[in-house]
Amino acid sequence: MKASSDDAKPHGGAAPTAGSSAWAPFRSPDFARMASAQFVSNIGSWMQTVGAQELMLTLTTSATMVALIQTAAGLPVVLLSVPAGAIGDLVDRRRLLIASQSFMLIAALLLAGLAFAGLLTPLILLALIFAVGIGQTLTSPVWQTLQPELVAPQDRTQAISLGAVNMNLSRAIGPALGGALYAASSAAVLFLVNALSFVPVIGAVARWRGRPRPASAVAREHVVEAIRAGARYVAGSPALRVILLRAGLFMFFGNSLWALLPIVANTRLHLGSGGYGLLLGGVGIGAVAGAAGLPRLRGRVKTGALMTSGTLVFAAVTLALAYVRITALAGLVLVIGGVAWILVLSTLTSQYQSTLPGWAKARGMSYFLVIFQGGGAVGSAVFGVIAQNAGLTEALLAAAIGLALVAVTGIWLPFKAISPNDLLPAGDWPAPHLADAAATHGPVQVTVEYWPRPGASETSSMRSTPGATPDGAQARSAGACGATRPIPAASWSSSSSAPGKNTSASTNASASATSSASTRSRR
Repeated sequence: MKASSDDAKPHGGAAPTAGSSAWAPFRSPDFARMASAQFVSNIGSWMQTVGAQELMLTLTTSATMVALIQTAAGLPVVLLSVPAGAIGDLVDRRRLLIASQSFMLIAALLLAGLAFAGLLTPLILLALIFAVGIGQTLTSPVWQTLQPELVAPQDRTQAISLGAVNMNLSRAIGPALGGALYAASSAAVLFLVNALSFVPVIGAVARWRGRPRPASAVAREHVVEAIRAGARYVAGSPALRVILLRAGLFMFFGNSLWALLPIVANTRLHLGSGGYGLLLGGVGIGAVAGAAGLPRLRGRVKTGALMTSGTLVFAAVTLALAYVRITALAGLVLVIGGVAWILVLSTLTSQYQSTLPGWAKARGMSYFLVIFQGGGAVGSAVFGVIAQNAGLTEALLAAAIGLALVAVTGIWLPFKAISPNDLLPAGDWPAPHLADAAATHGPVQVTVEYWPRPGASETSSMRSTPGATPDGAQARSAGACGATRPIPAASWSSSSSAPGKNTSASTNASASATSSASTRSRR
């Protein structure tokens, strides 16, 4: 296996050319349907969050119960992402997605029904939010790995980028729509809208007729065995460990900006909920602009440089918001922040997915989601405490310094690009092609066969000394009349070994030196 540094482009399909369209993935009808349905569903999820927070404020005055809304929504990711990823690698993905989306639809309808009836209590509200989070956790690993497969190979990296744009746009639009609808109606209406938002997703998945998984030499696994195998692979892969570490560090420091942005809007810029929504809209505009420019950037800028520059720009944005007091300037800074955010997220996600073998796509992605979400959650809490005790400016300044250090770590922790052929299971290696016996140069494989002379005992025939054939045995090299058969040299890596480790499938010899590749005894 050959591993290179950041200079290499991600694998998993042809790298997009400098002139490829930013919206090329939408040429695939399946991708267009699923991405559109996902956008609607994401908006519904943000509206549900607004409704749940507002309703909790009417049910209790406890700040802890209000904060637990986010915990109830995010806790399933930490608890269930890894099993969900293993299940996603073992079962039919289409059926799993329909089942998980239907589960969320039922939970959201129950939430809306109880809200309309006035029967919700704080604990029931948290339990149903948790239930919706379970369905989302079952969906996420499969969805993340499925969408790039719906487009042409050269458009897969851009499909991943558009998924990040989808998330950021829905975060900008969903809370604004949720706040306006809540002011005109009630939390129950928001819950009902969220329930209905799952219907387009179920319809899009139902229309998708995906290709069956390719036949593989990997045996079908039990869920527990699949979890263990995925954990061993990720833990033993230097390339994946580097990406996970850099993703966790970036999210730890970077997510602090989104956690502290409401405080910036309220205390520094003196904005209400509408003004805060406009700031998020600036982030969405930047995300779209970043996605539009990504194909050209990838054609001109190396992966490592793209990650480093995006991190440094986001550090500068975080630093600027620590001191900016003008709303228009803050909005402009957040547009730039949206561009940098998309650059970093798309680079991390595409690099990680292209480094995963096909048999471990969903379960491998589950670890990425845990690190990604967990790093962001821990970072938000830590910098919230810093802001509370040291001040908002100091917290944002510390986050900006941390992001600058994360950018520098790329020098010591470069990405490693891995060839797709090196991610194939051992049994899926292509068969070697035998060269013509008349070839006079190139690599050769020499097979030596031993067999006993007539009348020699098995014990004596199997004894051997260095540099000699076994006693009472004759040796013959493979090929007619003792000739060697030249075949191309081959070196493949086993599916159980992590990237960066080679397992030689045959022993090669040059035309000027012979080497025994295998020894067989025959009676």
